[in-house]
Amino acid sequence: MGFPGVRDEYGVMFGWAALISAVVAPTAGFVVALVSRRRRARRRFAAMGTVSSVPILFFWIFGILLAECPSGYHC
Repeated sequence: MGFPGVRDEYGVMFGWAALISAVVAPTAGFVVALVSRRRRARRRFAAMGTVSSVPILFFWIFGILLAECPSGYHC
């Protein structure tokens, strides 16, 4: 569906942007909360990092590691 060239070029770019923002935002918030000694904020950013990692791990495990090959292809 759509234009494969556009999807290939911009899909990768937006995928990396989503991955980086899912990792950088909780990490930066946790570090700032750690430096400023705010326990409640640390817990919130730790929970945010955990929730952000679930879709990433789900995609990595089922999309890459356990991906099924279409019939007729050898992986």
